[in-house]
Amino acid sequence: MRFIESFPLTIILVLFITAFVMPLIKSTKIVKCLSLLSMTIVMILALVNLIFVINEGEYLYRIGHFNAPYGIEFRIGIIEAMMGLLFTFVALMIIWYSVYSIEKEIKQSKVSLYYLLINILIGSLLGVVYSNDLFNCFVFIEVGTLASCGTIIVKDKKENMKATMKYLIMSCLGSGLVLMGIAYLYSMTGHLNIDSIHRVLINCYLNYPNAVLISIVLFIIGLGVKSAMFPLHNWLPDAHSSAPTSSSAILSSLVLKGFVFLLIKILFRLFGMEILEYYSVLNIVLILGSLGMIMGSVFAIFQKNIKRVIAYSTVAQMGYIFLGIGLGTDIGVPIAIFHIIGHAVTKSALFLLVGSMIEQTGHKTLEHFKGIGKEMPLTLGLFSIGALSMIGIPILPGFISKWYLSLASIAAGDTILILVILVSSLLNAVYYFPIIINGFFGEENLKGKVYKSKSKPLKEMMPVIFLVISMVFVGLTSSGIINLINQGFK
Repeated sequence: MRFIESFPLTIILVLFITAFVMPLIKSTKIVKCLSLLSMTIVMILALVNLIFVINEGEYLYRIGHFNAPYGIEFRIGIIEAMMGLLFTFVALMIIWYSVYSIEKEIKQSKVSLYYLLINILIGSLLGVVYSNDLFNCFVFIEVGTLASCGTIIVKDKKENMKATMKYLIMSCLGSGLVLMGIAYLYSMTGHLNIDSIHRVLINCYLNYPNAVLISIVLFIIGLGVKSAMFPLHNWLPDAHSSAPTSSSAILSSLVLKGFVFLLIKILFRLFGMEILEYYSVLNIVLILGSLGMIMGSVFAIFQKNIKRVIAYSTVAQMGYIFLGIGLGTDIGVPIAIFHIIGHAVTKSALFLLVGSMIEQTGHKTLEHFKGIGKEMPLTLGLFSIGALSMIGIPILPGFISKWYLSLASIAAGDTILILVILVSSLLNAVYYFPIIINGFFGEENLKGKVYKSKSKPLKEMMPVIFLVISMVFVGLTSSGIINLINQGFK
């Protein structure tokens, strides 16, 4: 069974190799089938890998002839295996949805390029998740960033080009800061392997107090830019709202999560709590996370474009993840990871559902979605379930995250954070409930609307239905998922 240890590398190779085969195929139908097939294969491999890790424990996989710290290695624990399954499953559902809709948003001649970019992007994000080598992570970050930009600009409109340039400039700034942080650590430890850096750093950080502090701040700001930490989020609304629907779903649900997961690895595995407590840097993350939770929702309330509402909601939801990271406790960090899972399946579904509404109505502004519940009852019904999770209705994963973050705040003695979480939830309700209420109710809203007149065929809605089912499943099985995360975090 030890051959299963090669599955993470196999997953990345399958995605990269199939990506570069796609431009050689002239038939877009075959390209779509290849993309679906490759993502299905890697999802199955990721599932087998997770079961293996749960039963056998975490393992290190050497790539090449040299052992760490000189060679490259993957470190696969329970959390990395869970992230692998999450990323491949969500990507598969989004690709499945895009098969029916992508040609309505981009030129047919660019379809092969689009699926090439998607496969490279998912492969790069998994490389970031699996790698135990900082420079290897940096290489995957850069490849993923370029692929992300490609999935936005492929729409080939003025607003996409502007959004892509903004995203690329901000992302390059973040990448540069991350590279500087790596350089500082290498100069102090002589290593790039995460475990080796930690072993050396824990014994010598007092000899380089300023250099260690600078490196921590560089990683927080650099990866904060890439994962939309408030106030470094200003690239996100334009990029997520102008991109093709499937790209918006991937950017919000997976790309941000890959980078914030790397930040978690660097803070808690590379530096460790002893160093973080010495410098008290987590307080910065805690404050910025709290501000993001509030301000992201405030900005969302004033938006007229429905995709920008969902985009600013992502800023608020990332705030919950940074709040858990900032608490830095045995409850806070695992719940931040749980929220990564819950938000990934929820927000991907929300973006796809909003994309369906825009596609069927030809409009983006909230005003035009009044009465949409009569014309697209299934679509708005599924949207309502996702929105209720974001608001924090019991059983759903959004509520689970907020409940445990509240408990973590009490345990840490920061009871004021409960008020922040409560206010953020109320603000979530302010911009989600009007969409649902105006969509389903009101004589003026429903007047002249024809029942199911704009509904999409059930086969086109199946991937979104699976995402919503998986979201409810995450909420119902939250205690088991959190227990697994706790096992992997120790």
